[in-house]
Amino acid sequence: KMNKIELSNFEVSNSSKLTVIAGLNVLETEEQAIEVANTLKKVTSELGNPLVFKASFDKANRSSVDSYRGPGIKKGLEILKNLKSEGFDLITDIHEINQVEEVAEVVDVIQIPAFLCRQTDLIKAACETNKPLNIKKGQFLSPEQIENIILKCKNFGNEKIMICERGSSFGYNNLVVDMLGMSKMKELNNPIIFDVTHSLQLPGAQGDSAGGRSKQALDLALSGVAIGLAGIFIEVHPNPEKALCDGPSATKLDEFEGFLRKVSEVDNLIKSF
Repeated sequence: KMNKIELSNFEVSNSSKLTVIAGLNVLETEEQAIEVANTLKKVTSELGNPLVFKASFDKANRSSVDSYRGPGIKKGLEILKNLKSEGFDLITDIHEINQVEEVAEVVDVIQIPAFLCRQTDLIKAACETNKPLNIKKGQFLSPEQIENIILKCKNFGNEKIMICERGSSFGYNNLVVDMLGMSKMKELNNPIIFDVTHSLQLPGAQGDSAGGRSKQALDLALSGVAIGLAGIFIEVHPNPEKALCDGPSATKLDEFEGFLRKVSEVDNLIKSF
């Protein structure tokens, strides 16, 4: 049967109106997080798309030891708690088992990073919170291999699983998105989320950090939602050139409305058939 995931007042499924998981790659300041969250809320409310606000408190897999990683779990969860009190649905990623319990108290959805999607003990700990999980599909996995991860989660008693496509490794420093692969993953009947932002990455292309192709975000998003997906994942920033992490892939905050308007219209059309 088609797996539907219930959040505060909406459901996430491949047949429901497009859920938007959007926010910052990594938390920088609380003021910025509030500004971004409120702007996203305004746009998504106008267009009738459910919003889950995303921001990381730590980027544990940066290219370089000198890269900015975030404010850390204590300060990061404080910022997210404040957003929670304003009524936002939240998602953030975990990297270690000892983060799971603390994070689960604050967020609505727990995200498993792509590089960790096969870490059985981490998956088990996340499943045991009984929270919905957004599991990023590793750049190194085929669409068919995702079934093993879903079965792992079911074995640990959690069927509230979203699978997130974020591109596949294509030689060195490049990613491609396999649209037929996403179509194939839909057969597993779990909500499919398309991480447009990270699919635009050129991993490690700048030597000590990732490059990106943010100008192509709209083309990629339109192609993805044409398949009929549960949601898109998009990272924004008021000034991507000054972003402390992954700026080259981020969408400029003031361009988000135009972007989502087009993407949402295609989604509405596809789901009206």
